[in-house]
Amino acid sequence: MLTVNGYQYTTWLGVQLPHSVSLCSWYHYDLSRHAAEALLLSNGVDGNFLLRNSNKGLDCFALSVRAKDSVKHFHVRRQFGKYSFGFNEFPSLQDFCSHLANQPLLGSDTGNLIVLRFPYPRQVEEPSIYETVCVHTAMQTGRHENDLVPNAPALGTKEGYLVKQGAIIKNWKQRWFTLNRNELKYFKDKMFVEPIRTLNLTECSAVQFDYSQERVNCFCLVFPERTFYLCAKSGAEADEWIKILRWKLSQIKKGR
Repeated sequence: MLTVNGYQYTTWLGVQLPHSVSLCSWYHYDLSRHAAEALLLSNGVDGNFLLRNSNKGLDCFALSVRAKDSVKHFHVRRQFGKYSFGFNEFPSLQDFCSHLANQPLLGSDTGNLIVLRFPYPRQVEEPSIYETVCVHTAMQTGRHENDLVPNAPALGTKEGYLVKQGAIIKNWKQRWFTLNRNELKYFKDKMFVEPIRTLNLTECSAVQFDYSQERVNCFCLVFPERTFYLCAKSGAEADEWIKILRWKLSQIKKGR
């Protein structure tokens, strides 16, 4: 344990952590945003929450909360020994935990209302059950360990139904959209394999809410040859699409 400016820090994997935080049973250290989402969606319930490190700095944390079929993330900051969360400031971690024990109602900027019900513990009982190998044979492809390429979906993937305005006849039709890497594809319906069109986001200059159409929850993507108008089923859903698309554009800009 290390004391700096009167504060006690615990070393964990080479990182100095505030001692009070390290004692919290639902503090998951350096669990990433992606891993927190996978954990809470696969094994959590609505209202589960956990505390983890944020990439904003040593005294910045993230509270990840399971909200029905999605996970929301909120900043928790520690400054001068106090913890600030939302509009509240708590003199100690114990006060912050006591506040969360009262199942506070949280309203996010996307309009979601979330009740913080159950902390998700760092230590989870796991059954020691393993499958027995009954068949084991190689496909004899000639590959070796250097040919094994790790593969996973890109961060920032999203899919769902949106209503799209037509290019020539300005009618509106529901289409199934998928966002993966720098491609936004739309299909006639969810079960179709071939997309109607693939939009290359490296050519997109802006994503924003749109109020020019006589529809609610509308946003647009600006391309050199055309502006695409899309409508979501709710303002929160439109906001989520806009946020993730803007994040994509910012990443594309950084890579240039």
